Amino acid sequence: MSDRILVFYGSYRSDRLGIRLANYILRGLRGRGAAAELIDAKDVGLPMLDRMYKEYPKGGAPAALEVLAEKIRNADAFVFITGEYNWGPQPGLKNLTDHFLEEWFWRPAAIASYSAGRFSGVRSGTIWHGILSEMGMIVVSSTLAVGPIAQTLDVDASPIGDGGKALEQSFPRFADDLAWWTEAAREQRKRRAPPY
Repeated sequence: MSDRILVFYGSYRSDRLGIRLANYILRGLRGRGAAAELIDAKDVGLPMLDRMYKEYPKGGAPAALEVLAEKIRNADAFVFITGEYNWGPQPGLKNLTDHFLEEWFWRPAAIASYSAGRFSGVRSGTIWHGILSEMGMIVVSSTLAVGPIAQTLDVDASPIGDGGKALEQSFPRFADDLAWWTEAAREQRKRRAPPY
């Protein structure tokens, strides 16, 4: 059985570079046999949070929320690709994430950050660790931090330069960590229902 992994990306910029990292991770996970799917916040296009998915009457949520809620519930794990805006998380990705709560519970999540600069989005990645933990996910300890993104991945999401070499060396551990926790959480849910 392939691990069903949703890869979330949240930039709304017209010249966004982080999509390179999202595509690199998708390709890497699929190459390892996972059924990985990109969830692009810009394409989903949710409005600013007014009402969470759970606050709609059953069957009354907008179609985009219903579709995404079902994908989240059926996923085994998540990867969050996060840029850094003024030391914080991207508003588009945070907004998408906040529309849901129970749908995230009891599954692992991994964080990959990026930026145009040398700090590689790590400040945002650190913030996401707390956010995802609070939302009921098991955040794996391995992370990826890519920057400068344009000097690490080309337009086809292929590694370039020293940054690309470092990413290629780091990705296997990142993917192994996520795979281990994905299997552990899936098997535990089969043996015993979550406590809430």
